[in-house]
Amino acid sequence: MELKLGKLLDQINEPNDIKKIDPNDYKILAKEIRKFLVQKISMTGGHLASNLGAVELTMALHLCLDLPNDHIVWDVGHQSYTHKLLTGRKAGFDTLRQFGGMSGFPKRSESDCDAFDTGHSSTSISLALGMAKARDLQNEKSKVFAVIGDGALSGGMAFEALNNAARLKSNLVIVLNDNQMSISKNVGGMSNYLGNIRTSTNYTELKEDVENRLRSMSHIGNALADHIKGAKDIVKRLFVPGMLFEDMGITYIGPIDGHDVKQMVNAFENASKLQKAVIVHVCTKKGKGYLPAENDPSAFHGVAPFKPSDGSFKNKEKQLTYTSVFSKKLVELADNDEKIVAISAAMPSGTGLSAMAAKHPDRFFDVGIAEEHAVTFAAGMAASGIKPVVAIYSTFFQRAYDQILHDVCIGKIPVVFAVDRAGLVGSDGETHQGIFDISYFNSMPNMTLMAPKNVWELEKMLEFAVDFDGPIAVRYPRGKAYTGLGEFTQDIEYGKSEVISNGGDTALIAVGSMVETAQETGKILNDRGINVTIINARFIKPLDEKMLSEIADTHQFIVTMEEGVLTGGFGQSVSHWYQENTEKMPAIKNIALPDKFIEHGSVGLLKKKYGIDALGIAEKIVDWRNHERA
Repeated sequence: MELKLGKLLDQINEPNDIKKIDPNDYKILAKEIRKFLVQKISMTGGHLASNLGAVELTMALHLCLDLPNDHIVWDVGHQSYTHKLLTGRKAGFDTLRQFGGMSGFPKRSESDCDAFDTGHSSTSISLALGMAKARDLQNEKSKVFAVIGDGALSGGMAFEALNNAARLKSNLVIVLNDNQMSISKNVGGMSNYLGNIRTSTNYTELKEDVENRLRSMSHIGNALADHIKGAKDIVKRLFVPGMLFEDMGITYIGPIDGHDVKQMVNAFENASKLQKAVIVHVCTKKGKGYLPAENDPSAFHGVAPFKPSDGSFKNKEKQLTYTSVFSKKLVELADNDEKIVAISAAMPSGTGLSAMAAKHPDRFFDVGIAEEHAVTFAAGMAASGIKPVVAIYSTFFQRAYDQILHDVCIGKIPVVFAVDRAGLVGSDGETHQGIFDISYFNSMPNMTLMAPKNVWELEKMLEFAVDFDGPIAVRYPRGKAYTGLGEFTQDIEYGKSEVISNGGDTALIAVGSMVETAQETGKILNDRGINVTIINARFIKPLDEKMLSEIADTHQFIVTMEEGVLTGGFGQSVSHWYQENTEKMPAIKNIALPDKFIEHGSVGLLKKKYGIDALGIAEKIVDWRNHERA
């Protein structure tokens, strides 16, 4: 059934069309937008709660700005759906986050109104400050706004940018969208600080009372009121906790109601007049307007298709995932070893650490959106005799490359890195695909990198990792866990691979999730008269040199398979080893993803497009063998 747009939303087809709407109808428009988002996202899946909470905020921004001449930089960007609606992309929601369709994040290739491609947190202030300085250098007059959440403000990069923004001599407006959450509940000093500001009404009530009383006096009242405004900093410091932003040299406005369009428009317009950096603190409710999302905003942060009537998820089956296997096994290990601790960077639920937090709260640490700190914090604990396990998505570990290299690997510090969402993750697209971790971990001296073929091997690798004397990472994919090839009961032997089957003149050496694909590929090749040897690499680094040497003596063709980019990956390591260590190099083919950013789409479709599905690999091998023999 085709969704009928509301009368007001139907009038918005181009950027700035919202300015044609009667201000008395803003509340109606907000309801229409929420209805549209719920119905569309219920069909495609996507980020719901964050977008529902930012409806009025986005409306206010669009009322104040002239897009695309002015710029809005969305931190992370998963709250930009209303922005897309108000810039003429209603039709795109039918293909939201689907292959070839509209991205769930800002994309400059989609619209000139998207100021920057974003997907990771804590970047918006730096980006917006750069744009403001470029504007000034080119004598332009555009307005630049950064929208950052209170969770993202815990990231160190945001404070680096704030420190720099304090010196700005022209306008930059930083909108702090405070919904008291990132994905999970916020933690730490910044969260407490903002909480105190939210609940402290003393300052605003006193200011309004004094100003009203003075202006009610005769001629002298207005003059006194205007004079007292100049001394507001002193009053603020008496009543508002800390005044952190003001003390940094950035003007602070707020907190104000993030669901009152008129109040926000007034604040944004006033902030735009100041020739300096200004923070406008806006308080919103994540999931607003849709009760299931209000009641459980974490569950409705990123959702699969669901029933709009009650928020229940369609065809949601409980399935065994690598994350759930990791979660259960880590708790079991921690039950028997009190030195084991777990560290999350604001995603305890997504990484499976909620169970650890519940069972061993004194040994679970959520450091907020601060991956760099998480790693070095873990290094400090490990250097002092504790066994830290840092669980972060592959794409977010990228943010801590230097800390892993400098603070962990140089000193051979025994930190365990649980690399969740390794490989293709699908609908979130370029910024979230976990396809680079093999390459960046592979480049680090003293690092050990493993990948399990199935659930039992993941458990054994965790047992091995927590007792390993050095930096070690275990990568595993998103979604349903592979239970094929039977239970693995032996202990992991350092640097040793596993031969799953022997046959023919072609060997497939597969990494982690690709072992299952290798099994499927082997069946296809067998039907075409080609028998293969299948090897589970287990260790990406170090290579099993004994195995490599042995198969080169018995096989004419060697194929490496990995769910990561080719450059710097497992396959290139294998090829280089053969170049350096054999006189007669066997024919080698590396199956991997290309050296590019992979767009959004289902994982199965993306594997097929880039030729790393079983059929695609089998066809490549057949063609390659024929070419080599020609």
